[in-house]
Amino acid sequence: MTTVSAVLELDPFAWTFHDDPYPIYARLRAEAPLYRNEQRGFWALSRHADVAAAFRDWELFSSAGGVALEHGAEASASASFLAMDPPRHDQLRGLVSRAFTPRRVAALEPRVRQLARHYLGGLAQRGGGDFVDDFAARLPMDVVSELLGVPVEQRTELREWADTVLHRPEGVVGIPPAARVASGKMVACFVELLRERRRQPGTDLVSALLDAEVTGERLPDGEILAFLFLMIIAGNETTTKLLANAMYWLSRNPEQRALVESDPGLAARWVEETLRYDNSTQIMIRTLTRDHELHGRRMPAGDKVALLIGSANRDERVFADPDRFDILRDTRESLSFGVGIHFCLGASLARLEGRVALEEVLAHLPRWTIDESRLVRVHSPNVRGFARMPLRCG
Repeated sequence: MTTVSAVLELDPFAWTFHDDPYPIYARLRAEAPLYRNEQRGFWALSRHADVAAAFRDWELFSSAGGVALEHGAEASASASFLAMDPPRHDQLRGLVSRAFTPRRVAALEPRVRQLARHYLGGLAQRGGGDFVDDFAARLPMDVVSELLGVPVEQRTELREWADTVLHRPEGVVGIPPAARVASGKMVACFVELLRERRRQPGTDLVSALLDAEVTGERLPDGEILAFLFLMIIAGNETTTKLLANAMYWLSRNPEQRALVESDPGLAARWVEETLRYDNSTQIMIRTLTRDHELHGRRMPAGDKVALLIGSANRDERVFADPDRFDILRDTRESLSFGVGIHFCLGASLARLEGRVALEEVLAHLPRWTIDESRLVRVHSPNVRGFARMPLRCG
């Protein structure tokens, strides 16, 4: 647990913050709803109303300056629509959204369930293993890879590179050399994938993007590469963290576990409360396009503003008893996928993967227990979850 000192400090790079950010969030909401970190050069919004309003006001809180505090490896995604404002954002999002229609996402369920059963079968047969490495990291990577057309033999390396891109060694601020190298390897892999799909188009999303036009022009390779980078990081890693977070918090709340195990139909509610209670994506960055006053303080144009999703989802002004994990609560005000024009395009897919995966966990992993003494957390300024989760079952 994080020890909160008398001095209120929000440092997204601190490992102590990664261990448990929620006491700091609570103090921010109460004492400094508009917080300034001079050393790191950013403001932070922690209350639900302020975070939601900033998400909606894209003209003031722009995404065009990037969505992370750092500039480097993650900037490989800066040409994606995640880090754009309209009209280009709307053009690209509209194009890519064709792959995430409700009908297309629903059609993926049999394949997601097949993959989940395959990996969980191995875990059950061995009597356990590492929930992240053996299941939670494999299932989303397979799903997104099949959407994109990434060959099976490249998926393990891609997952390892994505983990390296996100990881921050203790005491390191900014992009470490290993993350830059891994980012370069990911981009090189995608360049080769584009080259192959130009030679031999398929039915995958990469082939569709190469053939698509926006305002009468083909998409530049840079924008396609940025989208692929985004899909592997945002469309894969966050779901991996969601699944492990769900297991962790259910194991820490026996009464909730008993509820779910007695009614597996509650798996979707389990997903939603995990997203609210301990979301994979904790922070998103925006850049002010003009001076703005809030809570009696003026923020100058060009300043970075951290939208603290993890704090907004624990705001006692919106959620009763917010620090209680309760799968039956109303989570409709959760900001886990954002709101407004940048609402997560893959939200429906993440929810489907989460629900199906956890339904299959309930069916195929009897009497599972987590070895908390050997848990390893991810250390990242904005992604929260586990890198290792030893698990026993049977």
